[in-house]
Amino acid sequence: MVLMSLPSAKRPMTRAQTCQFITALAESMPDAESELDYTDAFSLLVAVVLSAQATDKSVNKVTIGLFRDAPDARAMVALGEEGIAAHIRTIGLWRAKAKNVLRLSEQLLALHGGQVPSDRAALEALAGVGRKTASVVLNVMFGESAMAVDTHIFRLGNRTGLAPGKTTRAVEEGLIKRIPPEMLRPSHHWLILHGRYVCKARSPECGRCVAFTPCLFPLKTQIKNGNKGENT
Repeated sequence: MVLMSLPSAKRPMTRAQTCQFITALAESMPDAESELDYTDAFSLLVAVVLSAQATDKSVNKVTIGLFRDAPDARAMVALGEEGIAAHIRTIGLWRAKAKNVLRLSEQLLALHGGQVPSDRAALEALAGVGRKTASVVLNVMFGESAMAVDTHIFRLGNRTGLAPGKTTRAVEEGLIKRIPPEMLRPSHHWLILHGRYVCKARSPECGRCVAFTPCLFPLKTQIKNGNKGENT
C-alpha cells in the first residue's frame, strides 16, 4: 500500500461522528451507484477485474466493444486471449487482464454453468478476482452489505478517522463495525465517489466537503481556507 502524502486523523471518529459523516454523504448522493458500465453479473465481474489500476472511464471505453463481441462467458472463451487483448490494450496491465478474463470465463463455464456465483469463496477462486472484486460483485449485483475497500476508501478511512487501519482488510472491518447496518451497502458507493471527486489523494477539496464537521483530517481547516501548509 502506497503511503499517503497527507496526514491521517490522529484518532478514530466516535460512533456519533461516523453516523453524521455517512449521513452527510447519503444526503448529498442519494442515487449513487457504480460508474462502471454493465448489464448483468458477468459484465460487471469482467469490468471490475479490468478496473484494477485503471479508471472506470477508461474501462467503459474498452468494454463497449468487448461486451458487444463477447456478452457472456461462452462468447468470451470463443473470442480468445488475443481477441480480448485487442479490445483492452489501452488500459493498464492489459496482457495479464486478458489472460484472467479468458481463464475466469473458462472457470465459469466449467464450474458454474456459465453463471457468476453469488458465493464469496467461489468468486475469489476465479482468475483475477480478489476480495475487493468479489465484494463489489456481491454488493452491486447480489445485494449484500459487502464493503469493497479500494485506494479511495482506504485513504478516506485513515484520513478522516472513519475507520483507521494499516491494511485494506483492517479498514474494511472497521467500516463494517462502525457504519450503521442499514447504511452499509450503499455507503460503498458514497465513500468511493467522495474519495474520487472530493477527498482526493493530493488535493482534497475540503471547502466543498459535505462531511467537513465530523471529519478529523488534521489539515481540513487550512485546506478549506486555501493554505495546505507544509505537509502537502
